[in-house]
Amino acid sequence: MATAAARFGETQVDGGLRGWLRVFLGNTSPRLIVPALSAVIGARLAVGSWSRGDLIVAAAFVAAQPFTEWLIHVFVLHFKPRTVGRRRVDLYIARKHRAHHRDPWDIGLVFVPTPTLISLFAGIAVIYTLAFRDAHLGLTAAMTSLTLLLVYEWTHFLIHSPYAPKSRVYRYAWRAHRLHHFKNEHYWFGITSHVADHVLRTFPDRTGVETSPTARTLEVAA
Repeated sequence: MATAAARFGETQVDGGLRGWLRVFLGNTSPRLIVPALSAVIGARLAVGSWSRGDLIVAAAFVAAQPFTEWLIHVFVLHFKPRTVGRRRVDLYIARKHRAHHRDPWDIGLVFVPTPTLISLFAGIAVIYTLAFRDAHLGLTAAMTSLTLLLVYEWTHFLIHSPYAPKSRVYRYAWRAHRLHHFKNEHYWFGITSHVADHVLRTFPDRTGVETSPTARTLEVAA
């Protein structure tokens, strides 16, 4: 199984996509998300009382996902260190993301960092409890969010793996993310979807984009 020190080029996988799924599930992030998602699904099924509101909540989260990915990628993952007063502010997750750009083949760096993931779980529990007076809808929101997070992690992992794209949709996402890493870090911010990139004009024709000298460093010295 892959560990944080494992690299895609050095990881032997048999069984094609199923083999890479086994590697994926051997990492910390999926090992935390899958049980959490299972618990939330179990709780939602236990309380029952499904309504149109559940469908609306789930649909709203799915519709927002491309823009959520875009905003987090642009303003959090690509956050530049800065000095505020006498204190230097450099987000932990941004530091990990810069490391990911420097070494896109390090399997451990592909995933959401564990401390960030735990904080995210806590945030989901608190925010959704406060935001939804109806516990049924709160559980539906949590279930949808964790499902989208798992899909995000799997898609990002697979794009960086040696797995060759087969479907048109996957080839589209695969090519765009490779361009973000190796062509220009200022474009192609989506992972599971590029709707936000198209709406916010960060999905240009690659032939008209110059290769950025800082795509691997994000303009921060290694």
